[in-house]
Amino acid sequence: MNLRDFIPFLDSSVSTWAIEARVLRWLTFLWLSVGLIVMFSASYAAADAERGDGLYYFKVQLLWVVIGLIGFNILVHSPLRYILGIADWFMLVLLALILSTLLPGFGTTVNGATRWLAIGPFLIQPSELIKPFLVLQSARVFGQWSRLSWTTRLTWIAVFVVLMAAILLQPNLSTAALCGMVVWLIALAAGLPFAYLGSTACSGLLLAIVSISLKEYQRRRVISFLNPWADPSQDGYQLIQSLLAVGSGGFWGAGFGMSQQKLFYLPIQYTDFIFAVFAEEFGFVGCVLLLGLLAAYAALALMVALKARNQIHQLVAIGIMVLMVGQSLLNIGVATGALPTTGLPFPLFSYGGSSMIASMLSAGLLIRVARESNEADVLSFQERRTSGSRS
Repeated sequence: MNLRDFIPFLDSSVSTWAIEARVLRWLTFLWLSVGLIVMFSASYAAADAERGDGLYYFKVQLLWVVIGLIGFNILVHSPLRYILGIADWFMLVLLALILSTLLPGFGTTVNGATRWLAIGPFLIQPSELIKPFLVLQSARVFGQWSRLSWTTRLTWIAVFVVLMAAILLQPNLSTAALCGMVVWLIALAAGLPFAYLGSTACSGLLLAIVSISLKEYQRRRVISFLNPWADPSQDGYQLIQSLLAVGSGGFWGAGFGMSQQKLFYLPIQYTDFIFAVFAEEFGFVGCVLLLGLLAAYAALALMVALKARNQIHQLVAIGIMVLMVGQSLLNIGVATGALPTTGLPFPLFSYGGSSMIASMLSAGLLIRVARESNEADVLSFQERRTSGSRS
């Protein structure tokens, strides 16, 4: 890999990739570009009021994009067998960081939840960064389930349970639920016995019910989701403002930068509720086009899974599809009132370094699987050029 490989539009090896890999690459850059445009609009007023610089959040987001692109290009140009070989270590390190947020004096609390670690002036969220590595390790475990001893199986099941329990204690029910769904769907795709899957699903549902029963703020979120107008100035305020933004967009939208709800009516408008700003500015037509982009991404991911060289690669592609497209749909469902309010960001749209880096790594993994879907493409561009000159 040379320096040009880190510059998206100067990567000379792209022409040798499988067609699915090339299309996924461009869809990722299109998704990212639209997300940056929307984040710029959604954050400008808040950044100007809070930081005295309307471009502050946008400039910080660009920094995270650059870091994410470096990781993206490293994964795209690295054989998947090497990435899978170190996935368990990355996951265990990030799990340790998640557990450290629960220790007094280590975690940083924002809006009542201790999900972050302070690294100088920046905050990182380990529960976001661990998502692509959770996909990789789940694919490794369930993709070779029949060849593993029961000791190894139970060890990794215990690790997954500890991970979700730790995220739940931060508290972060939505991310814990998403991680649980990703692991469960990968196990389903791997063909694990339905007795295991059914008991696991029931246990997860029971755990969610217990969490909602014990934590008042989660219970109030569910109640306000069912009828936000019962308490329009408190628990239902956020959802009502989001619905007003979505409804105000009409067919064509109010126009780029013309959202009214982002002007301090809609809370966290550039993170969890960024879709509401998008819907207000780009309207029904923009929403249909965005859903079309997500559908195209999901369809390509399934094509990659079907063409993958082995089951582990198939499971990685399926897991990344669930992570990227599934999380996007959950975010849209929250903004439109179809689902209870959660703290899940919109991949490649929402402001935040951990989410951006995790999303770029996930996209890079899917493209790498697509590159390796054809046996000839496993060799690097340099290796093929060298072998060609010898012949």
